[in-house]
Amino acid sequence: MSSETSFFSLAGKKALIIGGGQGMGESSALFLARAGCDVALVDLVPDRADAVGQKVAELGRKAFTIEGNVLDDADIPLIVAEAEAKLGGLDLMVSIVGAAAWGSLLETTAEIWDDQMRLNLRYFFLTAKEVAQSLIRRGQPGAIVGIASVDGQRAAPMRGAYGAAKGGLISLVQTMAVEWAPHDIRVNAIAPGHIVTPRLFDTPQRAEAYAASLLPMRHRGTPDDIGRAALFLASDMARYITGTTLDVDGGLLAANLFPRGLPGNNQG
Repeated sequence: MSSETSFFSLAGKKALIIGGGQGMGESSALFLARAGCDVALVDLVPDRADAVGQKVAELGRKAFTIEGNVLDDADIPLIVAEAEAKLGGLDLMVSIVGAAAWGSLLETTAEIWDDQMRLNLRYFFLTAKEVAQSLIRRGQPGAIVGIASVDGQRAAPMRGAYGAAKGGLISLVQTMAVEWAPHDIRVNAIAPGHIVTPRLFDTPQRAEAYAASLLPMRHRGTPDDIGRAALFLASDMARYITGTTLDVDGGLLAANLFPRGLPGNNQG
């Protein structure tokens, strides 16, 4: 990961990273830190966040670990308040939390459906709202980046509830962007395709065969591909971009290809 140019500078900025302890969240935290941003890291496993925080410190930036669960509504205002207190303010939020439940719609129970909405959509609404309210109170411009999925933009066989939640997130991002634009708050999403993450439940051989045969770019993406996108959307290089979902999928959507039973991405 090379040093970022001044075009992407986040010097003096402060970011809350939801799910910052591994994978795409870790990479996003490190890219923002390399651009000069201090970060507060939220992860269900504090040791993971501590390890990422050490890497951020080695880059010369401040990092704080916040214990909390964004899937618990009561924790969300506490997490945002603690991030503000530890960082001395808040300018940015990057949220990378989510997972897909595998199964046909006929196998999807009401409980599974509700769990997928909570895990992939509800928490993002409540957390982004809390951050926006904080920015508005302080008269502070800001940027919010959420994690969508290519599954939110097409049929998602065998993960229909997940696709519905991510489609809802894409719509929600557009509405947030319009409602909060007068407050100079930008809201965008990243839609990963087939990204190699610690939670990708598949054999390397099968995943590589899929990439070689179906992905236009012939290889899977990495968490750093998502981190780069997060940095772009958080920076002034994207200062006139809001309400957009940026596809980071190696051409998957453009080629209109389905994974044919292979989970495209099980984190985020």
